[in-house]
Amino acid sequence: MGINLENMSRKDLLALRNDIEKALIRAEKRERQEALRAAEKAAAEFGFSLSELSGETSRSVKPTKTKAKYRNPENPDQTWTGRGRKPQWVHDALTAGVDISDLEI
Repeated sequence: MGINLENMSRKDLLALRNDIEKALIRAEKRERQEALRAAEKAAAEFGFSLSELSGETSRSVKPTKTKAKYRNPENPDQTWTGRGRKPQWVHDALTAGVDISDLEI
């Protein structure tokens, strides 16, 4: 490839760089698709799908968010699920003699 970069203008060089970046993106996409097809073919030879081998099905399930079980009576925006460390407002309420069942939602 015999491109003489020394004789090109700044504008032409920037355009060339832009074209190269686009070509690199297309080449990477093409190579990824080829690699995926090759991997699927290899997995199929052993009787598996690629998703079975990669464990995609187990990772694609998002954990559900735990619902709040307790609410701060002084600030209803503050809640706690009952898991993990107790928030300071729970500690303060328990120290003040409030029963934990009084904080339940």
